[in-house]
Amino acid sequence: MIAEHLPGLFLALGIFSMGFLVLGPNILAVMGTSMARGRAQGAALAIGIGLGSGLWATMTVAGLATLITAYAGAMVVLKLFGAAYLLWLAIKAFRSAARPDQADLSPQETDGCNMVLRGLTIQMTNPKAALQWIAIVSIGLGAGAPWQIGALLVISATALSLLGHLAYAVAFSTGPVIAIYALARRGIEVTLGVMFTFAAFKLTTSRS
Repeated sequence: MIAEHLPGLFLALGIFSMGFLVLGPNILAVMGTSMARGRAQGAALAIGIGLGSGLWATMTVAGLATLITAYAGAMVVLKLFGAAYLLWLAIKAFRSAARPDQADLSPQETDGCNMVLRGLTIQMTNPKAALQWIAIVSIGLGAGAPWQIGALLVISATALSLLGHLAYAVAFSTGPVIAIYALARRGIEVTLGVMFTFAAFKLTTSRS
């Protein structure tokens, strides 16, 4: 029973992972902090953001599982919402690729010492995070999915968020990686736009 829900889980985690290649406020904060204050401070901020992702994932899985159980048609609505979110990611990636200059990587204001708490606060007070997790969980948590799938999604997404943000903290505390990313940025983001568009099509045409 669990095996039949694994493709949806892997798709959701794959889409979530690809999101780390598109610059957003959280990633920019980690980049700026790592460059301005060093690897340790950037890593602490990344840990806080990753823990915040875990909290959002837990709350969303619990809420959507209850909704799907109570309303049979909720899954259709969630699939459409998930497809719309994927298309939004595609548009965002294409627009980012069209920009002539790099995104601003200047460090965010950091006036506190507890960077973990700061990262957690940044993630938990971001309204877009709620919409992101509704879409991701709607893709990974199919109709009739057992609780183990929800648990795997929460654990895996939390681990990916921690590792992804920590990777940026490590990479952007070194100069060469910044230059390499600048050269490859447009190609990466165009590829992501195509992949997000294809994923949206697959989601809307799937029967489950």
